[in-house]
Amino acid sequence: MLEVPHFSAADVDAARRRAGRLDAPWIGDAYRRSNRAARRDTLSPYDGTLLNAVELGDAAAVDAAVDAAAAALRGPWGRLDPAGRAALIRNLAQALETLRLELALLETLDVGKPILHAWNDDVPTAVGVLRWYASLVETAYDVAPSRRGGTLIQIAREPRGVIGIVLPWNYPLTTLALKLGPALAAGNTVVCKPAEDTPLTTLRLAELAIEAGLPAGVVNVVPGLGGVAGKAIGLHPGIAAINFTGSTATGRQFLRYSADSNLKEVSLECGGKNPAIILDDADLARSGDEIATGFLMNSGQLCSSISRILAPRSLESPLRALLAEKMAAWPVGDPLDPRTRIGPLVSDAHAAKVTRAIAAAAGDGLTSAAASTGSSPRLVRPVAFFDAATESGLWRDEIFGPVLAVRFYDDLEEALASANDTEYGLSAYVFGEDARRVTSLAERLDAGFVAVNAFCEGDLTTPFGGFKTSGFGGKDKGIHSLDQYARTKSIWWNAVHP
Repeated sequence: MLEVPHFSAADVDAARRRAGRLDAPWIGDAYRRSNRAARRDTLSPYDGTLLNAVELGDAAAVDAAVDAAAAALRGPWGRLDPAGRAALIRNLAQALETLRLELALLETLDVGKPILHAWNDDVPTAVGVLRWYASLVETAYDVAPSRRGGTLIQIAREPRGVIGIVLPWNYPLTTLALKLGPALAAGNTVVCKPAEDTPLTTLRLAELAIEAGLPAGVVNVVPGLGGVAGKAIGLHPGIAAINFTGSTATGRQFLRYSADSNLKEVSLECGGKNPAIILDDADLARSGDEIATGFLMNSGQLCSSISRILAPRSLESPLRALLAEKMAAWPVGDPLDPRTRIGPLVSDAHAAKVTRAIAAAAGDGLTSAAASTGSSPRLVRPVAFFDAATESGLWRDEIFGPVLAVRFYDDLEEALASANDTEYGLSAYVFGEDARRVTSLAERLDAGFVAVNAFCEGDLTTPFGGFKTSGFGGKDKGIHSLDQYARTKSIWWNAVHP
């Protein structure tokens, strides 16, 4: 059950005032402001009001951030033992928890996501992620091979150095925590570039890191354009590794930057066109909310969302009725209204892109009949299309909005082949009761994460990441994520002395 947040107009005004001060690159322990820097307006997606005009970082700002991060590695942060790092990461988690309402409001104002979701999901997840990695600092260890005659073997993990973190706009705070937690746990420092449309919570966290006791330069933030600040991070010889979440096209560009610079390691979490296979024995009454959440969560702006459904023809009528019922139960409108479940898309440009995809889709469309608590040009009502053509953009392209494509099958093997017939391989879902068939499908679906009778990305212990053009090079969450932020060194001793 989602907890309804309680807040006043004064709380919203305070969040807007805070947003107005988050307006420049954060380097070391302060904002680096320049009257000569270009600015970009940060607009609230619902009503288009100006939240701030953020100074855009350039290559010089990235240089300064990398210098600050490198200095922190040589200073107190680099000399901290695991217990000291864990304590500071916990302090940061506590700071986020204390300011849960402010951060939820900032995320809602900046991204357009309903306050109900920001309060229940985004901020608590960020807090939990940081605490999880604080615990790993103290408990994760390497196992060395048994000692052999005349030799002693050590296996050591070392921080890579300065890590570049490049964030998406749909879950800025949560995604930052998923990357920052293991990066700090492994002893690195970071230079973060938030998405151009959503810089607020990334900059606020950098402020809080200093207040929590992290040394200057451990967390640096350079808001800026992808072709300027992002490119400078990608090419910088002082950055040892990059962790990126975003589009597949931009992920490819970071691989080029790596090849053209110092061969820095690149971890990519890119797009998805995620299928859900419904079996003929699926309990739709039990699974209905999971299916709806997979389609509608964050207005469909979620890389792991259910965007394609393959269902047996025998369930066509029940599935249509189920989708109509669930879509009507998700109110659309003002994200600051706690009743709202679907808010505006992040920008005019993205709303126009999703609207064009809907207009181009051919087939039988079921549009949401949900109540609306307001109006905005960036509000897009959910729609489900039936019998989508397998070669259509509706079926193959990542639309990244509340748009669902449904096909009905007569043969389960053909459905599995259709589910796997995509360039992506991020998530997949199976709904059914026959354990043998469910297990067979889960094993054969070509995706990095498979959920059964649920829509989720697992918990903090579960590695999350995709196959094929959905990314590679590392996983978010779980102990495995430490591998992309640490380098492994083997030390071989000749223990026999003459």
